[in-house]
Amino acid sequence: MMAKHTTDTGKPACCGPGVLTACTIKNVEEKNVTDKKNTRMQQLGYRKPADVPEPDQLVLVEFVSDGRVAIITLNRPHADNAITTELAAQLIEVLETIAARSSVRVAILTGAGDRAFSVGGDLYQRNEMTKEQWLRQRQVFDRVLYTLRQLRRPIIAAVHGMAYGGGCEMAISTDFIIASDDAVFGQPEAMVGLSAGGGSPVLLPRVLPPGRAMQMLMTGDPITAQEAHRLGMVNELHPSDKLMEEVLRIAERIADNSPTAVQAVKRAVQMGQGEPVEQAVAIMMDEHWRSVVHPDRVEGIRAFTEGREPTFPDPDF
Repeated sequence: MMAKHTTDTGKPACCGPGVLTACTIKNVEEKNVTDKKNTRMQQLGYRKPADVPEPDQLVLVEFVSDGRVAIITLNRPHADNAITTELAAQLIEVLETIAARSSVRVAILTGAGDRAFSVGGDLYQRNEMTKEQWLRQRQVFDRVLYTLRQLRRPIIAAVHGMAYGGGCEMAISTDFIIASDDAVFGQPEAMVGLSAGGGSPVLLPRVLPPGRAMQMLMTGDPITAQEAHRLGMVNELHPSDKLMEEVLRIAERIADNSPTAVQAVKRAVQMGQGEPVEQAVAIMMDEHWRSVVHPDRVEGIRAFTEGREPTFPDPDF
């Protein structure tokens, strides 16, 4: 009897790369049968929330690095951190607390559990809503995203697993994204009859090529962390078990710098986007001159000339 021809991996040769044979066709057919059993939303990873009590705290906040870094965690892992009205209200309160606490120099936004950053608005909660309740929730969601975008402190999204719908929109509303290599980003609203309304039609074309953003918004098809990184939407990729360690490293680097200077450059970037060049330069120079006359500049230059690390006090606000 002839020995079966195998590849280096031990698989039959018929399964080798680029070989279209009965073996390959069988695998494709099996996947198609499985896909047909699930809706497109289920294929993305959406599932019913686990039948467990809701946590008392839907948003957790932990202050680390001597209180200079705030870690904000969406805390509904049983529902893949889907956003309810109650979670959104608690997130607003947390963000406003951080905005008023001058000792916090950097914030990190992430999600609990190992499946998702957030899959966006909780459609199971929305299924029972009247039109008036839906519109009232929309106002709360708008406040969340506005408060997130307006935070003077730098804020980093630490994204693992699924970041869909409002979850993707929260991520792109932060200053930048660091992701795990298993992260996926998507805007599937059109699949359930919605036009995306949390900022992605405005923000997604700023972090992706406009045509790629349009395709995501129209098809609902997600992109992988690797594709998002290649296109510049994600700054860095790390294994899931190293993600928070790496994000904290970046946050602490920022926290070591002058908080006044960091906030000034954030404002210059935000306010200058979309403006004519000379108007954007004027905004930048206004922030620059504020840093020139600030005590942090005196301390920074003095520390440099004395060969030591500077010590920057907390800002006034």
